[in-house]
Amino acid sequence: MTPLNVEALFNKLLDLVAKGSEEQEMRSSNLFVKFGSWRGIRRIIFIMGLLALLLSISTLSKFYSLPSFLTPDNFCNRINPVDQETNGNETRIIIETVIQKIHEEMKEMSASSAESSDVRYVSFLADILGLIESVQASVSPIEGTHPLFKPTQQSDEPGNYFLMEEIRKYVKMKPNRLGKQNFMGANGTFTSIGHACFSMKPELEKYMDYDVGDICEDDWKLAQKLIVHGCDPLPRRRCFSVAPKFYTKPFPINESMWKLPDDRNVRWNQYRCKNFSCLASNNTKKGFFKCADCFNLVHHETPRWIKPVYVDLISNQTADFLIPEVLGIKPEEIRIGLDFSVGTGTFAARMREFNVTVVTATINLGAPFSEMISLRGLIPLYLTINQRLPFFDNTLDLIHTTRFLDGWIDSLLLDFVLFDWDRILRPGGLLWIDSFFCLKEDLQDFLESFKMLRYKKHKWVIVPKLDKDEKEVFFSAILEKPYRPFR
Repeated sequence: MTPLNVEALFNKLLDLVAKGSEEQEMRSSNLFVKFGSWRGIRRIIFIMGLLALLLSISTLSKFYSLPSFLTPDNFCNRINPVDQETNGNETRIIIETVIQKIHEEMKEMSASSAESSDVRYVSFLADILGLIESVQASVSPIEGTHPLFKPTQQSDEPGNYFLMEEIRKYVKMKPNRLGKQNFMGANGTFTSIGHACFSMKPELEKYMDYDVGDICEDDWKLAQKLIVHGCDPLPRRRCFSVAPKFYTKPFPINESMWKLPDDRNVRWNQYRCKNFSCLASNNTKKGFFKCADCFNLVHHETPRWIKPVYVDLISNQTADFLIPEVLGIKPEEIRIGLDFSVGTGTFAARMREFNVTVVTATINLGAPFSEMISLRGLIPLYLTINQRLPFFDNTLDLIHTTRFLDGWIDSLLLDFVLFDWDRILRPGGLLWIDSFFCLKEDLQDFLESFKMLRYKKHKWVIVPKLDKDEKEVFFSAILEKPYRPFR
């Protein structure tokens, strides 16, 4: 109800009370002799009750206009939206009841007499009825609830789901300072978080619980747990990351490629092994099983992709393709690529010797893979299989994968991954499937996923996996993305 409507109702009621008083003075001194006198008293009682109702509505309207009501951090957290909607429904019911009573009074007055005072009274009630009906029209079921308390509004604002103030501030849209579109064509910055963050609310709020400008907790493992389970991307934080206490400068590039890094450059408190020598040893209790020997740079890593490592003695076939023969398929065309594997960056190190720049996707599952890759002088890309790759369409010459997308992967997930690889691989680029292994009975299903790409086959090999009693097989292939026509 607007202030103008309330003021108009008050003025009408006060006029009626004044007219009712004058009318009583003109009547007989015996108020209960004539029926009309009793009717006048009834009118006054009815109008005073209506006045009390409108005063109540006016008070509520002033209360709802308080500035504190509009502040989400102060008030909306203390008011139940359902209760507010219930109060709005009760107000609408009261207004409808008043309208019905006025209609009944007007009908009764029109049928009983035609005195001039009664005519004026009916006219007055008609004016009051018009004003109240205009208020009723403005109090609709949708608009009657304050915008901050609409369920749709709350669901549209992801920050309202969290109690931690830093999360609320992060996900809130940041408008441009000048009020104009920025160079990217947006009126503000929309910082995002992964959809699974909402199902991991306690973990995310723990991760975002810090003092602004202070040192962050050493909680990278919590952060990795969040992104592995779909809370990706994580929100940025306004605290300083923890660094190793005795960090030393890395080895020169001509040494770092094939030398274990300095132990002082890693935070070891979250790992079972506490140094690189432990990771490179034959110890079986390292805390991880994928790529168990890939920290052994001398014996295990050095020959890879330079000479075959696994050879089937019966068929004399191998699933190991060598870098020179793969690059020979597209001479001088392979310049940049992505290695989506589990490893310590050896593939990127070998490709660097052939003047090919490779970014290595990795995650720290039980060992400091990211630190190892960077300390070797290579580029680690810290991400999970959940994430769309951060490369633009048709930009990479090569995608290589080994010992990661194996028989554990869901076929539907594999489809999404392969189509994302196809997106970033340029026409004529190479997809190198390196030693993909699975159960024999599942092989055909996985091969259909790779065939679905309709890539040109340069190499296609299937050999038994020697350590699994021929229950599993290796599959390797070199596939070329076709030049698809534009629509």
